[in-house]
Amino acid sequence: MRKQPQRTDSTMRNTASGARQLLGALLLSTLSFIATATPPAPRAASNTTPTAEANTVASLVARLRAQAAASQSSPAVRADYDTLLADQRVSTTQLPYADYAYLRMLFEATRDGGYWNLHWAITDREPNSDAIWTQWRSLRGATPTGITATAECDELSALYAFLARRGGVRNVGLFWPTSNHTVAVWRVASSPRETRIVVPTTQIFLTQSDSFGTRGFDPWKQAKIYEYGRRDIVDDARLPTTLVAFFLAQNDKYARASGLSLQRMRQLRDGVLDGSLGADQAARQAQAQLDRIAVSAADDRGAYAHFIRDLQTSARAP
Repeated sequence: MRKQPQRTDSTMRNTASGARQLLGALLLSTLSFIATATPPAPRAASNTTPTAEANTVASLVARLRAQAAASQSSPAVRADYDTLLADQRVSTTQLPYADYAYLRMLFEATRDGGYWNLHWAITDREPNSDAIWTQWRSLRGATPTGITATAECDELSALYAFLARRGGVRNVGLFWPTSNHTVAVWRVASSPRETRIVVPTTQIFLTQSDSFGTRGFDPWKQAKIYEYGRRDIVDDARLPTTLVAFFLAQNDKYARASGLSLQRMRQLRDGVLDGSLGADQAARQAQAQLDRIAVSAADDRGAYAHFIRDLQTSARAP
């Protein structure tokens, strides 16, 4: 029978010290994991919580402008703006930062596979957004992996142009790069001729890397691009409170991220929406992308954390 070793005071002190060190290491490790895996809390400054009394089209647009204004403090948004100015050879006077931030946010939200979960399909409907608004007004709930409306390229482009004008940005119209395809174009006054910025509301006939301001289509192929002036829905039309809340929450999660990160998340989201990619698969791919983003890119990392959490929640849902 083995004799039990006697414990001295020194042994007891060393054991207690080691236990404290081990507990401290475990605590730091746990806190580090929580900080990495937990999305940042929504910014209180945007004050975009909808109410039953204020969920009209007009109030939604006002909140969108407020959220776009808040996104202007993001280094990623500013960097994308500076890149567009240089690429299009226009000045800050010709292309105001506030207008860019608003149109950029609209683009990322309302494009096919964007974070408002619109999905492209052939519909053979007229080139306006009426049917999108009809679908939205009948929706009683929205989830991060559920389609909110189905529309064709000309409908998506009309929705974008309509919201641009309602938000105070003029000269956004429809452009047909081919006879069977439509995107939006933002016309900016410049010399010797106006600058035309292509806004690809879908990736049709483009690469997966084409985004806001793409050169994939020549906007001068169409002699005249008219501002979209049709009033697709009246300002006082009411929208479901849950839908407005979803839209605003999505903006809070993603509006400050870089265009590159939003483009990569859009590709994954589009796969989930069209059924070609499971939510769990998309979450794993998104995590791999997040792992390659610099710690200093806080807005991108925060957007990815929200995206991954929402995908994981969807994957666990019955």
